[in-house]
Amino acid sequence: MARGGARVVSGPAPDPLALRRNRPSDKAGWTLLPYEGRPGFAPDWPLTEPTDRELRLWDELWERPQAVMWEELSQELEVALFVRCLAEAEQPDAKVDVRKLARQYLDSLGLSVQGMLRNRWKISPGEPGTVPAAQETEPSEPAPRRKSARDRMKVVPFRGRED
Repeated sequence: MARGGARVVSGPAPDPLALRRNRPSDKAGWTLLPYEGRPGFAPDWPLTEPTDRELRLWDELWERPQAVMWEELSQELEVALFVRCLAEAEQPDAKVDVRKLARQYLDSLGLSVQGMLRNRWKISPGEPGTVPAAQETEPSEPAPRRKSARDRMKVVPFRGRED
């Protein structure tokens, strides 16, 4: 079995703000996902009998902005497998392999920052007049400017050598 070399997810994730982005692999562009999330009800559960926790996760995930792309790409089965894996990984006695698999699903479904970058997905800014939850508090006054290294230097007078 070969080792090393390029992998699908090797190297840094693409940066949407990079100044020089004219490589052939960048032709696909970025997909802007709706801030409000996916409208409507979650699709029918595609696996065998779900637990209550799996159904709650299923419904919550299908309200997210990423769900628009999952629906477009017909990824209902992948999302259901992630939900089942996540529910198992949440258990206190869960195996490390199950938790690693849940993390891989997070990335592949675009549920992590790294996964969003790899899938070239961005969430659009909120509607005018709405404030994301992270910004609801009043902004405090700006932090005072730190002194630069030059400002912190002190000139020491030269004293000749005393013999």
